[in-house]
Amino acid sequence: MGTSTATTTWAGRPDLSDIGFWTLPITERAAAFAALREHEPVPFFPEPDIGLPRGPGFWALTRLDDLAEASRNATVFTSGKGATNVVDQPPEFREFYGSMINMDDPRHARLRRIVSRGFTPRRLADLTDEVKRTASAIVDDVIEHGECDAVTAISARLPLKIVCDMMGVPASQYGFVFDRSNIILGPADPEYVAETDNIVVALLQAGNDLAELMRDLGRHRVENPTDDVTSALVNAEIDGERLTPDELASFFILLVVAGNETTRNAISWGLHLLTEHPEQRAAWLADIDGVTPTAVEEIVRWASPVIYMRRTLAVDAVLGGQQMREGDKVALFYWAANRDPAHFGDPDAFDVRRSPNPHVGFGGAGPHFCLGAHLARREMTVMFRELLTRVPDIAATAPPQRLKSMFINGIKRLPVAFTPGGVR
Repeated sequence: MGTSTATTTWAGRPDLSDIGFWTLPITERAAAFAALREHEPVPFFPEPDIGLPRGPGFWALTRLDDLAEASRNATVFTSGKGATNVVDQPPEFREFYGSMINMDDPRHARLRRIVSRGFTPRRLADLTDEVKRTASAIVDDVIEHGECDAVTAISARLPLKIVCDMMGVPASQYGFVFDRSNIILGPADPEYVAETDNIVVALLQAGNDLAELMRDLGRHRVENPTDDVTSALVNAEIDGERLTPDELASFFILLVVAGNETTRNAISWGLHLLTEHPEQRAAWLADIDGVTPTAVEEIVRWASPVIYMRRTLAVDAVLGGQQMREGDKVALFYWAANRDPAHFGDPDAFDVRRSPNPHVGFGGAGPHFCLGAHLARREMTVMFRELLTRVPDIAATAPPQRLKSMFINGIKRLPVAFTPGGVR
């Protein structure tokens, strides 16, 4: 069980377990994955050193077909032993940071049925107006200045406000939630967790801070229900079951982290890409209504904000021609699969009119497909429409300052400039 070892070596073979690899320029990362697909499409690597006991290693899926098969076959490629790190984490980590993504059926199905009450089509439709108001207010706040940091002033504000408002978290806590989610998303980045600090302690503290915030709110909503998602969840009962306070807290952590990072980083990468590819900006501006749907999908494909998720084999299996054993760990590299030339013509190009675009930026098909994908798409659609119609010349003035992470393809800062006052 879980005793596979790496046996392949070749010139230029990258080491995906080395955090330094994930700080390389994006073009070098893409070239490395292209080489893996050609020479060794299902490679095996040692586990990264993150301050926790390291296991025997992990398989890396780099092709879209292999990743899709693993995603669909959730009874073989399981999530219950951890989905967000190839290194085994203490059980309290999985409870804090994973919620449903660290579960298998039937527990996963039970929890997803309950929390889906907060994501009904009616509730998501009601959010549309709020997303538009928030995006408009964000542009209002920066438009006269002619410059800002796109991450903190634009990209992060929209999903943070929407998620917090959905859950009933007051505006006074937005900064608190933002700071704690940055720690959870960037424990390998010294800006968020100092190199002299204990990563495990920092993560547990950040998770506990968010959990306590939601436990307090949940207790209040039991006695004083409103029309927010927290009220819907604490009072939802399916087949006689309700969410426990800990399940509610864990789901909130998942929501503020996952619900934040995809949209935040996709919008940030989108602004960078429009700067780097002015011909794509021109194509989008020439037909905003027609191009926005495909442009949003292309940004998610190209950025792939979640770089990978982990699965653990419940039984022996063969995938991509590679024999794997029960207990083996597998990393589904969405970032690599979204550049698979078998499915994407000129995969490294940014094409706002790309169609078809079978990307897995919200996860592969199967029970763990992103519950908030529709909301993320809506937020991106509204935000880019607002930016392109009001400040169409917005452009980055420096390269993105990237998050140091194997898990999140994040941008910490992106200075942008535009004509003060925008379109008049």
